[in-house]
Amino acid sequence: MASPRLETFCCPNRDAATQLVLAFQPRVFCGVCLGSASASLLLSLLQLLPKKGQGPRKMPKAPSSSTILLLVSACDMLGALGIIFRSTVWLGFPNFIANISVVNGTDVWPTAFCVGSSMWIQLLYSAGFWWLFCYAVDSYLVVRRSAGLSTIVLYHMMTWGLAILLCVEGVAMLYYPSVSNCEDGLEHAIPHYVTTYVPLVLVLIANPLLFGRTVTAVASLLKGRQGIYTENERRLGTEIKVRFFKIMLVVVICWSSNIINEVLLFYLEMQPDINGNLLKNVRNAALITWIIMGVLNPMQGFLFTLAFYGWTGWKVDLQWRKSEIPWESLSTSTAAENAYGLPGENSVNFHNSKKTPVATNQQTEEALSMLSEGNLGSDERLSRNSPVYQGW
Repeated sequence: MASPRLETFCCPNRDAATQLVLAFQPRVFCGVCLGSASASLLLSLLQLLPKKGQGPRKMPKAPSSSTILLLVSACDMLGALGIIFRSTVWLGFPNFIANISVVNGTDVWPTAFCVGSSMWIQLLYSAGFWWLFCYAVDSYLVVRRSAGLSTIVLYHMMTWGLAILLCVEGVAMLYYPSVSNCEDGLEHAIPHYVTTYVPLVLVLIANPLLFGRTVTAVASLLKGRQGIYTENERRLGTEIKVRFFKIMLVVVICWSSNIINEVLLFYLEMQPDINGNLLKNVRNAALITWIIMGVLNPMQGFLFTLAFYGWTGWKVDLQWRKSEIPWESLSTSTAAENAYGLPGENSVNFHNSKKTPVATNQQTEEALSMLSEGNLGSDERLSRNSPVYQGW
């Protein structure tokens, strides 16, 4: 799982609270992390692979929202792969890991492995949180007709730049003056924890606000397009709202235990003796949440694919076939981009039977299609009967 405590473990002179959780059933903990990460990685791949009976995968350029969702899943899967590698080494080579605790040891490989694997996992999960924030921003800008495919370049710069900057800065403060002789005291560890949890806190605070404003803007679009607000428009707005809710629910489920665990461990660190009888319940709560973190953190990748696309089934079709996209001749390139097929979605076929070239209506259809992709495939009746998806 992803916790800044694992970077602290790389210091031989680690604090007592970190030693408490890392010394508690380490083989069981590594086994839990290995099993959870392996299951999440395999199920995520199963979700993202094309399925039989869904038709050939469409391969035009994807709108930014589709690309962001795929990047979120990619970050989670690569993070889970790092957890699998680290847990396997910890379980298979206990003597190799034991050398990390040796003060002034001559073997640098255990420490290099500890630092490298921990930073890899932390960086990818941090990048995933930044991508989630970009998804909320992009959803709002799309509805406000202020975003397009080109903005994905800005999202890449912001996400990877901030993730790398905060990770390097936090680790540099933690390992000052060197990994083998880390500074004691919370004043050197706190910057590392702050830079680690900034993206998570940003998602927990900013994303609900942005999603709320997006849902309000979608309702206005649906009402303003036809001048009426029918049952189909209401159901479409509800689908989008439910999708945003599921995304935030996954974040809360997978990472609330981290916040609780850190609060408990910091409380223990401030006590003169963390082994006192009065702190028994606090220690037990910290150990329980530590194990829960090992289960829930790696499962985020699979749960996100469920939130993004729903359950896509077991029957995998590995045959990639290129077919003609029927609406490639549309006058606007963004409309063609909305045809990007993702697992679990049925691409919406826009029939321009009335041939009314109204730019505002086109932008509205494009924005709604981008926001609802992946979810409306489970309700084909809505996408076919709603006037939002009828001919213009």
